[in-house]
Amino acid sequence: MKKRLLAAATAALTAPGTPVLAQDSPHTLTANVGLFSEYIFRGVTQTAGDPAVQGGFDYGHTSGFYVGTWASNVSWLTDFGTYTSSSIEWDFYGGFKRNFGSTDFYYDVGTIYYYYPGTRAPGALNANTWELYAGLGWKWLGVKYSYSLQDYFGARPTGQKTDGTWYLDFFANYPIGETGFTLIGHYGILDVKNDGNQDAATKASYDDWKIGASYTVPAGFFKGLEAGLYYTDTNVKNSAVTGTNFYTDLNGLNTADDAFVFYVKKTF
Repeated sequence: MKKRLLAAATAALTAPGTPVLAQDSPHTLTANVGLFSEYIFRGVTQTAGDPAVQGGFDYGHTSGFYVGTWASNVSWLTDFGTYTSSSIEWDFYGGFKRNFGSTDFYYDVGTIYYYYPGTRAPGALNANTWELYAGLGWKWLGVKYSYSLQDYFGARPTGQKTDGTWYLDFFANYPIGETGFTLIGHYGILDVKNDGNQDAATKASYDDWKIGASYTVPAGFFKGLEAGLYYTDTNVKNSAVTGTNFYTDLNGLNTADDAFVFYVKKTF
């Protein structure tokens, strides 16, 4: 089954894209698929270092309105014992993104819902999370603020609710001329509400960062195929007593540890 899944994903990655709608249409419909050495979300691995197959669909309108859905395999819910069975993250999002007139500045406001189908362990909280976000950018620079309306992915480090958790994302994707290469940079700040702040066992707030590069094939049969490599890490610290932290799973893996991630993806 895994071999057939990888074969299908590889075929999709290498197939030439075709426009779904006419070029003069105000509507745009795209699809994307990618293979990642592991799935990192806000500096924390979602697959315990194992590979991830990801993909989604997006609809956009010239007015700036957009909606989309995206999914990936995950393992963290079962790795932490929160769910007895759960292997998929399925996201739904929508918003409005436009430039400021004819300038290179833009704004982006919207909402996203992270859905985790599966069976919860007795007494475990629902990991489904709803966030609002707002972003500002200029060409290849940007900043995005996300605010959780529910418990942050089912986490209550001190037993108190964590709705009101926020994440601030500073990012840069700098294209190197017409070479097809892009430099990738990111710095994020997560502030988990009511996390105890000091104790490593309950401190869920942290900073994360990544740096890397990608290459997009400019022409030919593989036009638009993107491959990239980046390094990611966090400032999550282990307890001097237990040698673990809030992000250590039941197998003893520090899911907030540093990692190198390689990926290849294609948008159609």
